This record gives sequence, structure tokens and C-alpha cells, in this order.
Amino acid sequence: MDDPFLDARFRITRPGFTLDAAFDAPGAGITALFGPSGSGKTTLLRCIAGLEREAEGTLEVAGELWQDSRTSRFLASHRRPIGYVFQEANLFPHRSVAGNLRYGAQRVQASGAGPGRDEVVALLGLGPFMDRRPHQLSGGQRQRVALGRALLTAPRLLLLDEPLAALDRASRAGILPYLERLRDELAIPALYVSHNMAEVTRLADRLVLLEEGAVVGSGPLAEMATRLDLPLARDAEAEAVVEAVVVDHDPAYGLTYLAFPGGRLAVADRDLAACSRIRVGVHARDVSLALDPPGRTSILNVIPATVTGLEPGDAGGVVVRLDASGTPLLARITAKSRDLLGLEPGTAVYAQIKSVALAEG
Repeated sequence: MDDPFLDARFRITRPGFTLDAAFDAPGAGITALFGPSGSGKTTLLRCIAGLEREAEGTLEVAGELWQDSRTSRFLASHRRPIGYVFQEANLFPHRSVAGNLRYGAQRVQASGAGPGRDEVVALLGLGPFMDRRPHQLSGGQRQRVALGRALLTAPRLLLLDEPLAALDRASRAGILPYLERLRDELAIPALYVSHNMAEVTRLADRLVLLEEGAVVGSGPLAEMATRLDLPLARDAEAEAVVEAVVVDHDPAYGLTYLAFPGGRLAVADRDLAACSRIRVGVHARDVSLALDPPGRTSILNVIPATVTGLEPGDAGGVVVRLDASGTPLLARITAKSRDLLGLEPGTAVYAQIKSVALAEG
């Protein structure tokens, strides 16, 4: 990564918990702060927002020093050009959607420049709800309004603290496309706190992994998900994240074909426009390995790859990291299979992928 847009280094000690974390993030896309409950994700986000006054450390954003405990530099929270969206929408109940959005626009700093009201309304599909009060909206609609209000403050940085955690599955599915549009269409970097890997897989460009108050790894999502020295790759639900392009449909067999640098994948037919870019998840448990090209087989997805690493997994298994022309994949196999195939770094194999799922959160 080039010079980072954000450089954060914080330490804060509380009874039974210490946050001692450092990471940086680029000036575009979504960086996810990911980890189990109690790992320090929200505390770290609050430090960045200036809501943890006692935190020691430094924060630099776009070359501006917002905080430095060594020199007592501390930019107050209300002076930090951020948009903050919490788990609950926290809308003003007595104001309409239009009134809540106006409140956001009134908080723009004199030098602020951001998306206009009409653009935000269109991006988040708020047009039909402008005269409604919050109690007349669904949970997902309220969160879209909260996002719109935050965007209208002209933030240089958007902070999203588990914004989907309080929503049911249908509401989460309804709001995810809007978050993708914000990521793809607005030049506002975002930090996204979550403990839901499906959300992270769909939305994030980079991942900061926290455990017990410390950053244990940080980098591009596809790399972080498959690093054998991190717990994600050894988890029972471990999966690789693949960026692909829609290249063809086969209505006769109900299949959609995707291309990525390592080859071609078939998924259950979806209404996806040709040439559109999507993400797919390939679970390690759904990948088997062969030394020779498979003959007649029911498995449609067979990808040439090279073994780049092996790590003991749970229940006596082995996690194998693969390189498919620059795209990392994972396979979970038995120790016996590893020995029978003689797998070691550099071994050429064929990855047989039983199932490929679109990243849907």
C-alpha cells in the first residue's frame, strides 16, 4: 500500500482489558475491523472518533495529526470530519426522513465537501420515505437514513459500528446492496466493525483482525482470509475470497460462468449482467486435491494450482494454501491424504471445487 490515508496507534487500559492496537488504511474502499466479541473493535473505532479521551497514542488522517498523546494534541470529536453510524439508527423520532437528513447537512464544516442531498437520496433509495417518521420505517430503512445523515455531514472518513447487527436476515440482505453502492460510487473511505465474516467478505477491501485488544494481522481481504498463520484460515468455516467477472450463462443447465485469473467457475444461475464484477466464497471444506487432471467427474470446477503452504488444522486435518495464478485458495484435507499425495510447498495440483457461493452476507 502507498502512503496510508489513516494511521492509528492507540493504547487504553481498563479493568480486565487492554487495547494496544496499531493499523493503517487507504483512502478508498472499506477496511473491516474484524474479530470476536470483546476483541476491541468498537473501542478502537471510538478512539478514532475521539470518544475515548483517555486513550494514549496517535492518529493521523490524510496527513493531518488529529491526536498525539505525547504532545497533548487532541482534536475534539465534534471537530473531526467523520460520519458515525451505530448499531441503532438513533434518528430523531419527531423529525421526518427529510428532517433527519437536513440535520446532517447542517453539521457540514465550512470547508466540507461531500455528496449532495439528491445524490444521497438516490444512492440509498430514500425517495419514497422522505415524509415518513422513523417509527413508520423498517429497521433496514432506518439504517439507510442514518447512513444518509452521516454522509451529508461531508465526512472525510465514515465509521460503521456493526450497522447490520440489530437487523434480521431479510433486512440485512436488503441494505447490503446500498453499502456496496456507497463503497463503489463514493470516494469516502470507511472503517466497518463486524464479527460477521459473511458481511466482511461481501463488503470489505481490507481486513484488520483483532484478538484480545491487539491487531494480529492487517492487509487485503483475500490475503488475510487465507494466511495460514492467522486463525481465519484454520477456522471450520474458512473460505477464500475470489474476485470474478460474469462471462456467460447456460440457461439449459441453470448455470452462470465466472472468470478469474486462475480459471473459470460455474455457479447456480443468477440474474447477473455480463462483465459485472462479483465476489465468490470458496470454502476450504469444499475443495479436494488431485495430482493428475481428473477424468470423468461430477465436479465442474477444476482449477490448476500450486501448493504454497500447509498447516495442521482441527480434528487431525490439514489446511493447504494454494496459488491459482495469483489467487489464493484453501483446501481442508486429512493428514493421510497429504501424505499419500506427498504434498509440500511447490507441488502442482488440481483443486476440485465442489461448491462456489456468491458473497451475499
